[in-house]
Amino acid sequence: MGQHPYGWWIVLHLVLFVFWLGGDLGVFYSSRFVIDPELSASARATALAIMSGLDLGPKICLVLFLPSGVTLMALAPHGATVFGIDLFPWWFVVLVWIFGAGWLTLTVLTHRTHGRLASVRRADLFIRFAVIAGLAGTGGYALLAHDPFGVTTNPRWLGAKILLYTVAVAAGLGIRMTLRPFGPAFGTLMTEGSSEPVERTLRRSVDGCLPYVWLIWGSVLAAATLGVLKPGAQL
Repeated sequence: MGQHPYGWWIVLHLVLFVFWLGGDLGVFYSSRFVIDPELSASARATALAIMSGLDLGPKICLVLFLPSGVTLMALAPHGATVFGIDLFPWWFVVLVWIFGAGWLTLTVLTHRTHGRLASVRRADLFIRFAVIAGLAGTGGYALLAHDPFGVTTNPRWLGAKILLYTVAVAAGLGIRMTLRPFGPAFGTLMTEGSSEPVERTLRRSVDGCLPYVWLIWGSVLAAATLGVLKPGAQL
């Protein structure tokens, strides 16, 4: 199996990174056509369909980053414990994957229904806020504590990576909130045609997401860099 007996899990983690960032670039590019007032309504609707289809990929990658990352932490020799108990037993990893499958189902349903199923949308939001709170605490502890969870290899890079993932999840929520006016405005465009208030709402919604998009790109790229280089880690 070479140097890493769990190499295929590393490959999965890297593939998720590639599809996350690459898919997001496609979403960004197609969004420029969606808000272009020079294009016909049908052309903009086609661009929106492309953008929506591409957007599902990064959403899937965001969710699967969590269980794949936990799997890598469980497989790597680190000696992490809580009250003397192994922090990542096999059954815990299985539970995380079950949790990830449930979260992924909610994510896909929310995407496919455009958030119209209120119960699904609320459940997805609850999970995201819970993930943000839990990982922010875990990442902060791993970054600041001396020998966090009994690990003596200076895993501060891992704490920083967890926090960067947390930032990406939070930025995704920021995008969701910013895009709330977009759907009604685009519906008006399709039924009543273009107008300055409609175009202004569309531009403000899409362009308002750009800071969150850049934050996600930077966080994902930085997290990947930390995962590969592991700065400060001790053998």
